[in-house]
Amino acid sequence: MTSKQRAYLKGLAMNIDPIYQIGKSSITPELTTGLNEALEARELVKIHVLKNCLDDPKEIAQILGERTHSEVVQVIGKKIVLYRESKNKKKIELPKEKKATK
Repeated sequence: MTSKQRAYLKGLAMNIDPIYQIGKSSITPELTTGLNEALEARELVKIHVLKNCLDDPKEIAQILGERTHSEVVQVIGKKIVLYRESKNKKKIELPKEKKATK
């Protein structure tokens, strides 16, 4: 993912509310399953890590990215934004990479 694409997704993420909260039980199989479904439906998902979660949000983001095969767009404080292109319901059109010309 290019920095331009990442910036575009960050802009989109500013307008969405977190749909998942991670608490003291941290990452559960149910959370991973739910995130997979949400990513397929929405492509861009925001997650809020609650204060009672003792794990580092950056580590959580990395693990969730691996388990859901998604890109970690950003981690700011206790907010995580993930992106994965939908197979069936493609909604977000990422900016194309510009080819270098000589």
